[in-house]
Amino acid sequence: MSMRLPGLWIAAMAALLFGGGALAEPAIFKEADYKLGAELIVTHRCAECHTRRVGGDGSDMYNPRGRINTPGFLRGMVEQCSSQLNLGLFPEEVTAIAAVLNRDHYKFAK
Repeated sequence: MSMRLPGLWIAAMAALLFGGGALAEPAIFKEADYKLGAELIVTHRCAECHTRRVGGDGSDMYNPRGRINTPGFLRGMVEQCSSQLNLGLFPEEVTAIAAVLNRDHYKFAK
């Protein structure tokens, strides 16, 4: 029995260190491709557009206490940007972008 306790402790510590202790991501972003989302944000120059719209470095667009207060609404706003700017993003691309924005700015938990 004493041999099992160290193994359990090591497994528990690994879970905490490698993701188990972090805030759970919202279910809407569970299958998101974060690498793709980050690439699309750069490719479509999202930060430049936000800077033109709100000034400064554009980060005021990411106000978690503002209009965007749920993961679903965040995804909807990315979809709206895609539509308004005629970006032609596929649904999984919209989700990927929203997931990156959530991870980096909004931090909505499960």
